[in-house]
Formats: sequence, structure tokens, C-alpha cells
Amino acid sequence: MQLTHKKHILKASWVLASFLSTLLIGSTVKAATVANWHFDSNRNHLDFTTDENVQPRVQLLANPTRLVIDLPGVTLKYPPISQRIGLVTQQIQIGQLDAHTTRIQISLAPGYTLDPSQVKLQEESSNHWSVQLPQITRMAVTPPSISPVVNPEQPSTPPIVSNKNLFAGVVPLNSSMKALEPQIKALMNRYSFLQTGMFFLDLDTGNYLDIGGDRVFPAASTIKLPILIAFFQDLDAGKVRLDETLTMRGDLVTNGSGVMQYERVGKKYSALETITKMVTISDNTATNMIIDRLGGAAKLNQRFRSWGLKDTVIRRLLADLRGTNTTSSQDMARVLALLVNNKLVSESSKEQALDILRHTTIHTLLPAGLGKGAVIANKTGDIGFLIGDAGFITMPNGKRYLAAIFVKRPYKDSRGRDFIRQVSQLVYNYLNQPNPVAAVGSPNSRNF
Repeated sequence: MQLTHKKHILKASWVLASFLSTLLIGSTVKAATVANWHFDSNRNHLDFTTDENVQPRVQLLANPTRLVIDLPGVTLKYPPISQRIGLVTQQIQIGQLDAHTTRIQISLAPGYTLDPSQVKLQEESSNHWSVQLPQITRMAVTPPSISPVVNPEQPSTPPIVSNKNLFAGVVPLNSSMKALEPQIKALMNRYSFLQTGMFFLDLDTGNYLDIGGDRVFPAASTIKLPILIAFFQDLDAGKVRLDETLTMRGDLVTNGSGVMQYERVGKKYSALETITKMVTISDNTATNMIIDRLGGAAKLNQRFRSWGLKDTVIRRLLADLRGTNTTSSQDMARVLALLVNNKLVSESSKEQALDILRHTTIHTLLPAGLGKGAVIANKTGDIGFLIGDAGFITMPNGKRYLAAIFVKRPYKDSRGRDFIRQVSQLVYNYLNQPNPVAAVGSPNSRNF
């Protein structure tokens, strides 16, 4: 068998018996876990990353048709996942095949198949892969007793979002901001040395701008946004108190942003003071104390997945200067959409969280592009080679929108900051029009 490399179709001889022969790509690697994954049901496209190098094995199984991707040396460190997709591409499951292999399985409805020679496996990096499924077709002969509906023996777990025209399950989507895209893309061409991903959503009209919104970036300090919401979720549940005392342990003290690192080990802070410093001055030591208080990174990651965040993962305590903690613009906008629509915390906790976010001290990114009188509740991130910002903006005319953007740049190059400011200004001015044009034609169907 011959394997072509990036962006080329896998060529192999596939023989259908009880299953089609396995396409091997390399050998077992050292232990790792699946860090994040995303299946785009509109394109039948799977994207996944692990926290170590991985060498996948792909095969097609029959009766019923299942495309499986086995990950040798990968151990799933959280419960198996089963998510329904649709009527033809029915389901995606992630679980442990054996003690040393994780399996990702995409199941088709009975009576349907695909051409395995047209499956595209793309290596984005040594630990980041994507799989593009080809067109799915009916088999020539379908048993009369089987119809292409959900198999009742399969798990009936509903998808995270059942309505494809809702963002985060709460905001009705309308159309993409096509009239704005040429200006943004012209700006991107002028800053072609930057790598970016952005997602903006008008909460009043449902119009959105999505340019690489699902691209995964180092989270930097934007990871503190979902951590803040998790804290208030536990506050509502009675698991934490604002006035409880947290002790600054030596193993939680770290460098980078913040002032707590300069205090003596053992100093005590209230939980409210700690989360406030975590956000307003982006204190890394405060962040580690909150992560520890909420049960650690693994529990927080599980919480993030339950919110539908596909790319947001804490892999190391701060300061994460290598950028191993990840997220995406869509994820940041999603957590904000859930917050402002009262889906994660109580009304009082929502207002307190937003008030803390409105008092951040860095104003050089999204806030720098806003007009006079606009109010933003946001969290920035900066680790030199990566900057990002995510926020909830209220304009003087009452319009509200969500913004999230990440930029990879030459180390500490100020032009990355200028780019974000200009994007923010373009979006703000566009939405500040009396009747901004969205797009020509019918609304797009999106699934977030």
C-alpha cells in the first residue's frame, strides 16, 4: 500500500470482507490522550488533536458501514463519547479499543457506504490530523427490512446542539456578513505574515463573521474566561464561597503576568479577590489557585466539554508560555453566548462575572477599535508569539455582539496588535450602520 502525504488522497487496496484491510501509518507511539476533536456534519469532516505525537490507522468496517480511526499509544483519559450526527452519517463515538489504543468510529446508516479510496487523511502536524469523508452513497442492494434511520440499538444520546441554525444552542443564526468580508480579507492580505482566526456574532440579528473561527490556537490568558465562569457555576451550586480563604501555596506560584508571585508563600486571599486578580490584571498565580480550588485541570476540561467547547483544553498550569493550552474563536464566543443568555450561571453570577470582565486593564486589542460609549467585557491573552481577545460588546445604540480573535505573530511584533484593533474597528463601524447588509440569498445553515 502507498500513502500520499498532506492534502492527498490515501491510495490503498481495500478488500471488503467482514471489514476492509487496515491502512497502517507508522507504529505505536508513547502514551498520549485525545486533547480535542470536532466533527463538521455539514462537510463530513473530522478534526482531532492529541497531546503527543500520534500515528493513526484507518479502516472501513462493514455490516453496518463504519469508518474507524485507531490511535495506537493513545489512552482516553475521560469517559467514552457517543454523539448523534444525522440520518445518513449517524454517529461518532470515541472510546478505548484496548489498553493502549483509542478508537474514533464514524457510523453510517444501514444501506449506505462510501469509497474508502477517496477518504482523505491530512496530517496538519505530528499531533493534529483531519479526515475528510467522501460522498456517501446507497448500496446497490438494501435489505427491505432496513431503512436509513437511527438504529434503535445504538445509544440515543442527543447531539450537543440539535438545531443547526442556533449558535451554542441559544442564538438563532441568520446570515454571514458577506459585505464585510472583503474589507477583512484585504486587511489580512496586508498582514499576510500573521495567522489568524476570528468569529463575530450580532446577538440581535444573528448575523455573523466567521473567518477561521474553528482554528485551534494557544489560549494564553483567554483560558481564564471559561475558568471564571466555572467558578461562578460552583458558586451557584454552593461548592465555593466568595468570602472563603485561599492560601497561596508554593507549587501554585508562577511567573508571567500578575503581582501575587511577589508575595510571600502562604499568604491568604479571599476567593473573590483571587478571581478578580485572575481576570483584571490576568494574574497567573491567582489562576493556578482557582484551577486548584475547582478540582484541577481534568475536571475543568470535562466541564468545558459539557458546555460544547470543542477546542478549549487546559494541559498545564500557568504560565503556559509554550502555548500548550488551547482554544478557538468559536469556543470563546460560545462560552460568552451561553453566559449572556443565562445558560451557565444565575442572573446575579452572570452580572458579577461580566462586571469583573469589564474591569480588565489591557485595552490595546478589541477595545482599541470600539467607538466612544461602547462597553466591553473581555479577556485578553498574550504569550509573545500569540495574542488574542474575546469579549461581549454593548454599543451606545443598544446593539450587542460577541467578538473573539486570535493572532499568531512574530514574537512581540506590535503589528499583530494593530491588526486586531483594525479588525475590531471594521466590525464595529459595520454594525454601527442603521441597517448593515448581511448577505445576498437565503440564510446559511450552520452547526456550532
